[in-house]
Amino acid sequence: MYIVVDERQSVADPYVAGFGAEGVTARFLTAATMRDWLETAPRRDVESIEGFLIGDCAGRETCTVAIRSASRAPIIALNETRSLEQTLALFTAGIDDVVRKPVHVREIIARASAIRRRMSRGLEKAPAPDREGRLTVFADGRDPEIDGQSLILPRRERHILEYLAKNRGRQVTKGQIFSAIYGDLGTDVEESVVEGHISKLRKKLRQRLGYDPIEAKRMAGYTFVG
Repeated sequence: MYIVVDERQSVADPYVAGFGAEGVTARFLTAATMRDWLETAPRRDVESIEGFLIGDCAGRETCTVAIRSASRAPIIALNETRSLEQTLALFTAGIDDVVRKPVHVREIIARASAIRRRMSRGLEKAPAPDREGRLTVFADGRDPEIDGQSLILPRRERHILEYLAKNRGRQVTKGQIFSAIYGDLGTDVEESVVEGHISKLRKKLRQRLGYDPIEAKRMAGYTFVG
């Protein structure tokens, strides 16, 4: 999920729609409502944020303080004019990247992914392997590998596997997985869609590994055991 912060909904709406066209959930918030939402939203919803896109709003520099107190997601600022002083001020305030309008959401997604990869290199010493090191799940958007060969997965299945691997050994519910993958944006997608994604993911893993690295308990949740 991406959060688009701007005081003008008419400006933010095309970006929200653009993310949706790319299959990515996005939500529009003003600076004030963003701060309120970050303070009241469930932790799992905040953890599902993939990036913040900050447009025209008062105190863009101070927005980073509120964001960083709750999330490590990349913060990208939109500039409408070319201004070296403004750009430097935004970087100094802690914003991760600055782009000039107009910019396609694909570029925003690519820039946010690059920022997350740089962050993960500093936080993750190595990918998390399963038993005998056959399965490797990456945290930087790459497809997982089995016996050194890539297992190409649809984006939703890959994100679910990354989330489960991140919580290795801990049981997570269907609702937690849904929030991490889809956010809490009132989407028309039903929570039950998670079951379909996980069923397909487990089948692919069993076919390549010869066993199922994901334990499922009815009415309880899923555990990545490796």
